[in-house]
Amino acid sequence: MPDSPPGAGILSGIRVLDFSRMLSGPYCTMMLADHGAEVIKIESPEGDTSRTNGPYRDDDPEKIWAGYFVSLNRSKKSVVLDLKSEEGKAAVRELAKTSQVIVENFRPGVMERLGLGYESLAELNPALVYAAIRGFGDPRSGASPYSDWPSYDVVAQAMGGLISMTGQDRDHPMKTGPGIGDVFTGLMMSFAIVAAVRHAEKTGQGQFVDIGMYDAMLSLCERMVYQYDMEGTVAGPSGNGHPLLAPFGLFPASDGWISIGVVDDAFWRELVRIMGREDLAADRRLADKAGRRRHAAEVNAAVASWTRQFSKAELTKTLGGRLPFGPVNDARDVFADPHVAVRNLIASIPHPDAGHAPWRVANNPIRFSRTPAIQPATPPKLGENNAGILTPAIKPRKT
Repeated sequence: MPDSPPGAGILSGIRVLDFSRMLSGPYCTMMLADHGAEVIKIESPEGDTSRTNGPYRDDDPEKIWAGYFVSLNRSKKSVVLDLKSEEGKAAVRELAKTSQVIVENFRPGVMERLGLGYESLAELNPALVYAAIRGFGDPRSGASPYSDWPSYDVVAQAMGGLISMTGQDRDHPMKTGPGIGDVFTGLMMSFAIVAAVRHAEKTGQGQFVDIGMYDAMLSLCERMVYQYDMEGTVAGPSGNGHPLLAPFGLFPASDGWISIGVVDDAFWRELVRIMGREDLAADRRLADKAGRRRHAAEVNAAVASWTRQFSKAELTKTLGGRLPFGPVNDARDVFADPHVAVRNLIASIPHPDAGHAPWRVANNPIRFSRTPAIQPATPPKLGENNAGILTPAIKPRKT
């Protein structure tokens, strides 16, 4: 099979109608657009809510280009339709005939009430893959008692178990910094879409694909399930450590923090040799993982006592490459890291207006040898692609 044309991306030829908003759905479709899918955002006249979420650069006094929107919606197109109007609904139906995928993250029943649910659109295009991200899943796959509850990232983190496992102790629960409830769900859905499209290409049969944010978070917290099943243990916050391994987690440096992850006994022997702790090397209680787990407080305290004497740079020079180790980086560290440069992990997105610097956003991390991700293109202005995508037969009348 020949390689894709240069710059086309591995998903070229796939058209996605994206009705989603905010983070989970747009992150999913961003993954598809980054690799060549034609992603058409179907927006209301007000646009995706993230267009007004900020932050904005100083060269954007009209506040058109929110960082939240720019990061997630590069390389997409935008069509404005009023889905409550008959013209808008007719336009969606026509576009669905030539699309392989639809993505939406409304609450259950919204698209059905508009007459645009999976079953009605599948009659027009039997190979259509209809992907729905919900807070608690879609009733088609199992009607949750919470189906009608609205949900955002923090709710998914809370109910799916992530917050109960995060933080210093049970009295100080803490959510994760990034919106992992949205991002992880969107990432899982991008995989599901590609799998379903492959099935449709082989069989001509599309299908309804459903992921609940709660469900995705429970999948992410897989350890809490087997710990409860096998040990009867209710997994709780483990601070900067690990409930099963030691030393494993974060340790203080004189100017910040570093991470160490010792799993293999050989790495433990290397660490205590570097530390100059012959007593720990000779301590048979600590010779294997099980023993270090039983004496985790003692092990972690010994390592922390040693690491806090040195700077992050000194520890990097001493430990880097010799055992699982890394400094705790902030944005300044990431931008300066040669790994980020050589791996091209920060993308430049061109600004549509001459004289304006490009935006810098997190790049797609997936690397294909034959079909690399496409170069990120400028995100669309609201309704920018109406003229090019809506044919005269399906263009809504102006009011």
